[in-house]
Amino acid sequence: MTTLREAVDRYLAIRRSLGYKLKVEGRMLGQFAAFCDTRGLDHVTVAAAVEWATTPAGADTSWWAARLTVIREFARFQAAFDAHTEVPPTALLPRTADRCEPHLYSPAEITAMLQAARRFKNPLRAATIEAFVGLMAATGIRTGEAMGLDRGDVDLDSLILLIRGTKFGKSRLVPLHSSTAEHLAAYQARRDELCPHPSTAAFFVSCAGTRLNHTSASTAFARVLKTAAITAPAGTAKPRLYDLRHTFAVTTMANWYATGADVAHLLPALSTYLGHISPTTTYWYLHACPQLMTEAAKRLEASWEEPS
Repeated sequence: MTTLREAVDRYLAIRRSLGYKLKVEGRMLGQFAAFCDTRGLDHVTVAAAVEWATTPAGADTSWWAARLTVIREFARFQAAFDAHTEVPPTALLPRTADRCEPHLYSPAEITAMLQAARRFKNPLRAATIEAFVGLMAATGIRTGEAMGLDRGDVDLDSLILLIRGTKFGKSRLVPLHSSTAEHLAAYQARRDELCPHPSTAAFFVSCAGTRLNHTSASTAFARVLKTAAITAPAGTAKPRLYDLRHTFAVTTMANWYATGADVAHLLPALSTYLGHISPTTTYWYLHACPQLMTEAAKRLEASWEEPS
């Protein structure tokens, strides 16, 4: 009889043979198989899928939905081989079609988050989360891209990050500010001091010496937000780790507007930097952002006042 872990391996092998990378999905399914194994389950059940998907308890509901979606897709495949497999209904933890309005962090909030990260009791966890949050705030790279960095991808002498195999299967170079490189160098030294023999080539490591993953990062970030007393106004979306990327993009464009730069001309460069497929994707950050809309309105008003 095929075990659930063997079924996961077969599912991943078939899909990867069709060209799918499934890096995150592969890790999730491995974790789910281990979760089921500890409970003596040899097939997918709706109850087990929902219990696993809704961890960590403090994560955003969109993250829960993403986790359940991965299990649902696997269950649909496995149901063809195992009549006992239960496929989680799509009505359970559905993904919303519309993007939620991001929480834009102020400079004071980012400073408070970095200070909160330093307060973790485990020194390696404190160093990793502080450097991880700081890098995302300073560069706007995706959460998965930061986690996927290996030591060889971080060239602090040349002030360059190599982002390999991004969301759209392409690699890109991301320049670093010298101050960001200094902080990463400090983390690198601290990491090697606290974890001289890691089990991974990852730049950001967990307390166990493994690659930092989404679950541990989300759990840590929820605690950082609580310690820093950062909450969202009633009726708005809960602050997320990914919102650091939105904040970077919005702040960059707002600064361009404030200094009178030609935003339309510069936008393609920002799109390339962020790893977007086109400026249209980047322009979404203008949507429902009072900070950017105010600067755009000032620009338009100034153009009307110029003598013809």
